[in-house]
Amino acid sequence: MNLTMKGIVKSFGANDVLKSVDFHLNEGEICALLGENGAGKSTLMNILGGVLPADKGTIELDGKPVTFINPAQSLNAGIAFIHQELNLINDLPVYENMFIGRELKKKSGFLDHAAMYQKTKELFEKMEIDVDPGAMVSSLDASFKQIVEISRALMMNASIIIMDEPTTSLTDPEIERVFDMLRTLKAQKVGVVFISHKLREVMEICDRYTVLRDGVMVADGYVKDTSIPEIARDMVGHEVHTGQKSESANLGEEVLRLEKLTQEPHFRDVSLSVRAGEVVGVTGLLGDGRSELFRAVFGAQGKVQGQIYLHGKPVSITSTQQALALGIGYLPRNRKENGIIKDMDILENGSIVTLPRLTKHGIIQVKEQLAQFNRQRRELHIKMERERDSITSLSGGNQQKVVLAKWLSANPSLLILDNPTQGVDVGAKEEIYEIVLRLANQGVAVVVLCSEAQEIIRLCDRALVMYHGSVRAEVSGETMNEQNMMRLATGG
Repeated sequence: MNLTMKGIVKSFGANDVLKSVDFHLNEGEICALLGENGAGKSTLMNILGGVLPADKGTIELDGKPVTFINPAQSLNAGIAFIHQELNLINDLPVYENMFIGRELKKKSGFLDHAAMYQKTKELFEKMEIDVDPGAMVSSLDASFKQIVEISRALMMNASIIIMDEPTTSLTDPEIERVFDMLRTLKAQKVGVVFISHKLREVMEICDRYTVLRDGVMVADGYVKDTSIPEIARDMVGHEVHTGQKSESANLGEEVLRLEKLTQEPHFRDVSLSVRAGEVVGVTGLLGDGRSELFRAVFGAQGKVQGQIYLHGKPVSITSTQQALALGIGYLPRNRKENGIIKDMDILENGSIVTLPRLTKHGIIQVKEQLAQFNRQRRELHIKMERERDSITSLSGGNQQKVVLAKWLSANPSLLILDNPTQGVDVGAKEEIYEIVLRLANQGVAVVVLCSEAQEIIRLCDRALVMYHGSVRAEVSGETMNEQNMMRLATGG
């Protein structure tokens, strides 16, 4: 099925979100829809999915004009929207999830489990998916959950599938598993709209691309005819630096030293050192133990063997409160689960770490709280409306900046950043890089935990590569390249 959207206009009050946008998708094609947060991608797809009406413009399927006033109409026309937050029920088996809302029933009115199981099995065999239809969804890893969502869309006869950030929380092997599924979809003549901030994945899996910026379609074409720097420039409107970090400023005293730190089965015999003004990367494949290692440094991983030194003095860190008091800040890897508190507003999220010192006689000094947060807001360029708006009203990049703000307000001498740019767009990613480098220039010791080689190269003075809980090697300069780090991360 071929899709054409012409002259799509959408405004919310005085805010013009889409300004006469054109978008098309051919049968059996994977087209990347790209742009910074707030560029209009979600609004455009919500119009296609029947969630929002367009103010102006037309939608055509195979040349025939269509109008969707609700998601059911869009789905009935063969368009399925798979959101970043998967809509599966962990406590049900796969085959029941495949038929939620349209269960097959016997003449008696009872559910026809055998028929649902069989139809799921037949689809999996056709798509060459190695999943037991009777397995509980809770037993599946993230990639197979994603594949079940895609399969459910196919079960509903979808000819077009919209995928919003489908690989954000997946490991490299899991991503490849999903990509294999997408290649199978192409062979079945299913069209895919692939929304992602990961430009390397776009280059690998997509046929075409469309870039939105500030509600305007600014570029489109075939992936084979462009490059990552060109797409990044189209997304943000200016050149984006992608090279290696320049030489560090003068490094100060040793801030952190680990000697033979061990906690089986997560990590063992890890020794490292980080100095003031230095950015040290720790990389590898997901599950290599780096997150557990630095949660232990932050007092959130239980008892460990070995020794931690801060500013040359041995310490035993048994709680996060103690770590904070010692000058350690920690930005966790999963922002939605561990970084933000969804029920709190922006101001509360941005100041929760320093609330004890903002409180007198059990009362929060709101004037001081606002002054502190607004300093960070200006320095980090947080784009927002009101401090009392929900944290979830912000884009992913601005949420991440608020999480950074709460730690920077505590003036840490050691800042641990676990996957600091997860789920943020190219422009926000570059801003976060500049923040990290500025902190290092101010004398903060920074540790960056990340699986993306390009991020390590862009940010770090040197990096440690971990494999199965142990440090495999240290890389810097010419040895800190993508091929070498991947070889080490896989045990080479």
